[in-house]
Amino acid sequence: MEKLGLNEIRERYLSFFQSKGHLRLPSFSLVPENDPSLLLIPAGMAPLKPYFMGEMTPPAPRVTTCQKCIRTNDIENVGQTARHLTFFEMLGNFSFGDYFKPDATKWAWEFVTKVLGMPEDRLYVSIFENDDEAGRIWTEDVGVAPDHVFKMGREDNFWEIGTGSGPCGPCSEIYFDRGEKYACGPDCHPGCDCDRYVEFWNLVFTQFNNDGNGNYTELAHKNIDTGMGLERIACIMQEVDSLFEVDTMVAITNAVSALCGVKVGASHKTDISLRIITDHIRSTVMLVCDGVIPSNEGRGYVLRRLIRRAARHGRLLGIEGEFLTGLCNTVFEVSGKAYPQILEKQDYIRRVVSLEEARFAKTIDSGLVRLNDMIESLKAEGKSELSGEDAFRLYDTYGFPVDLTIEILSEQGLTLDRAAFDADMEAQRERARSARERQGGLGWVEGNRDFAADIKSAFTGYEKNSDTGRILAIAAEGEVADSIGDGMHGVLILDQTPFYAESGGQVADHGVIKTAGATFRVTDVQKTPDGKILHTGEMVEGGMAVGDDVTAEICTVRRAAIRRAHSAAHLLQAALRRVLGNHVEQAGSLVEPDRVRFDFTHFSGMTAEELARVEALVNETILEGSPGVTREMPIDEAKKLGAMALFGEKYGDTVRVVSFGDFSLELCGGTHLDNTAKVGLFKITSEASVAAGVRRIEAVTGKAVLELLASRESEIADAAQALKTTAADLPRRAAQVSEELRTQSREIESLSGKLARVDAERMLGGAAAVGAVKLIAAVVDGQTAAGLRTICDTLRDMDETVVAVLGTVADGKVVFAACAGKAAVKAGAHAGNLLKSAAKVCGGGGGGRPDSATAGGRDADKLLQAIDEVAANLGGMLK
Repeated sequence: MEKLGLNEIRERYLSFFQSKGHLRLPSFSLVPENDPSLLLIPAGMAPLKPYFMGEMTPPAPRVTTCQKCIRTNDIENVGQTARHLTFFEMLGNFSFGDYFKPDATKWAWEFVTKVLGMPEDRLYVSIFENDDEAGRIWTEDVGVAPDHVFKMGREDNFWEIGTGSGPCGPCSEIYFDRGEKYACGPDCHPGCDCDRYVEFWNLVFTQFNNDGNGNYTELAHKNIDTGMGLERIACIMQEVDSLFEVDTMVAITNAVSALCGVKVGASHKTDISLRIITDHIRSTVMLVCDGVIPSNEGRGYVLRRLIRRAARHGRLLGIEGEFLTGLCNTVFEVSGKAYPQILEKQDYIRRVVSLEEARFAKTIDSGLVRLNDMIESLKAEGKSELSGEDAFRLYDTYGFPVDLTIEILSEQGLTLDRAAFDADMEAQRERARSARERQGGLGWVEGNRDFAADIKSAFTGYEKNSDTGRILAIAAEGEVADSIGDGMHGVLILDQTPFYAESGGQVADHGVIKTAGATFRVTDVQKTPDGKILHTGEMVEGGMAVGDDVTAEICTVRRAAIRRAHSAAHLLQAALRRVLGNHVEQAGSLVEPDRVRFDFTHFSGMTAEELARVEALVNETILEGSPGVTREMPIDEAKKLGAMALFGEKYGDTVRVVSFGDFSLELCGGTHLDNTAKVGLFKITSEASVAAGVRRIEAVTGKAVLELLASRESEIADAAQALKTTAADLPRRAAQVSEELRTQSREIESLSGKLARVDAERMLGGAAAVGAVKLIAAVVDGQTAAGLRTICDTLRDMDETVVAVLGTVADGKVVFAACAGKAAVKAGAHAGNLLKSAAKVCGGGGGGRPDSATAGGRDADKLLQAIDEVAANLGGMLK
């Protein structure tokens, strides 16, 4: 059997399945995409889960990958044994409804026996105990000896999702026999826990759907999902006993040995440290490459723990100073060809590791001294458990990771009160959350003395749209950090920047901050009172670290639109003063891309004529193409020139004065056009009051005017179409339709009156005598509230002795109207009180005058009851 290197095995596998029609995909990131259930990618099929679940369409029906994976659930065992790794690579070939068991088994056997040259007599296969189909294929079609096929139970050879419902199926595993010297006894067989039979490839046949109740049905489209640990197959091919003896791992271990002078096998204790550093530096390089940065939460904490654990074991081996950064180079050498991204980002990776190692070095010595004192005290007192309070003090004061505390305690046969430590940690997080809520917005940044202390940023955006700079400080995901990784939100501070920070009513620039292979998208820019310019946004590609040289580029399209709006705002203020008077002062503004909101002092609403004059003045100045000039000068000189200042604003000794010809002259720190013609167009869209003595104008410029015109033209066209005319004829046609509607309304009103009189005469004919009055109490179907009132008014005019209470249901609600003639009122009738009682029956209310009233109710089912009670109520009123 040929002793193949790990990199050679990877390439042979991927090339083999490419030859079988598979699309070869690069490894997905270790950071899961759109899968909140995973912290990091733990298996080869994990990134492909959306394809298997039918949530996304795969790029091809057949796919092969070598996937980077991280598992940290048993990190404490890494180094203690030769079997555990945090970072590993998983080879896989996948079918999405394409080929199934016959091809999957045939190709697997062909690869291991023909491509890798593994002897068939040392290979064994396991199948699910009820999967006779797989057994037949392996023995009859593939040609595996029947005595080399073992049936196993559900626990070993049936794959299901953790929830128990969904796609599932039996699996086959391929084992390699390492020889009798590794056997656990004469009955040793595949599936034993000993080291003789090593399982290295799992083939999952996803053919069923479980409804969650143990009912399995065949899937219409069956899938194949296989996984083979690259380090494990390399261990077999290289005939070594440990994963740490594989060629790529040995290269890293040798580099560590060269640094510390300790060789493998010197002692069990030093072997543990060598293995931990070897494993952790691989994980570290890959995690940082995929955008993870050290922090105290989530993935960042996993990375911080790996780096600090490796750094501590370097000290145990006698390595002084930082060494992990240099060790990254060995990982670049052994894995760079397979993963070129780590070569592209090697400077960034080294920077992140160096910063974290340096930060740990500042705290490790004092923390270790303090922990050792605590351990001695525990032993002296005969105790075996360190208090959570002491562990939290180590973490909070010395930055000493709790996992490192637990590990060191374990080495001394001691434990930690972890529950008490976790309670202290949660209390600290709650205090931090409360503080951030109190400060609000960027308060957590501005209120943090350690964040960019004594740093100021220079703004170069008056002259430049793009500029170089250096990162002076970073905050990532709410924490001060030395670096920021892919997909993270945060804040960057540069020594100089062309990005305009929101101020003076002008919104911030957007754009990107870039290095080779890394991009930070800026979505907001703010300036702190002490001069720091904070670029807020998201790392959309790669990562950056403090000290990196970057290129900052604003979105020039957005900046140009903001310039148009801001310069137009200056022209608007000048025009308002010319039309309304010099009492006009700016009272606030908002300048957005091609949009202006301008508040000003004025004590009455502007007339249409005044608005038209202001708009015309602004557009005339635009058409004149007046030059825009910006000058810096002493504030006293600016005032002598008559420059307008914002009321209540504080200015320094030197100010910027912006002028447009002889039309406008203002103090302003914003960005402006060099010629008014570039505003394009200006259109006022609204004018209204916002406070006593303060009016607000909203307007648009440039492209927004064109969009407004297009919208208005579309509305005119729709109106013309609705009125069956042309846009040019629309005013005449609208006036004509309006007159027709008025004529029809008068006709309807006349007809309604006539109909009401007919109804009134009919009702009077059936009126009931109650004392000296005539009562009409009735439900009038199909009427409206207005119709009821008209009938009541007609009845009252026709007969002074009438009392009418009418009800109907309109739009699901009860409506009442009532009236009483003059004679009826004198007799004691009160229309308002009658309706009040009637409405109450229907769950409503209302009333009115003695001679006229209206009311409403909610319960339509009780309308007849309310009408029936009117006579009794009226009888009680009459004198």
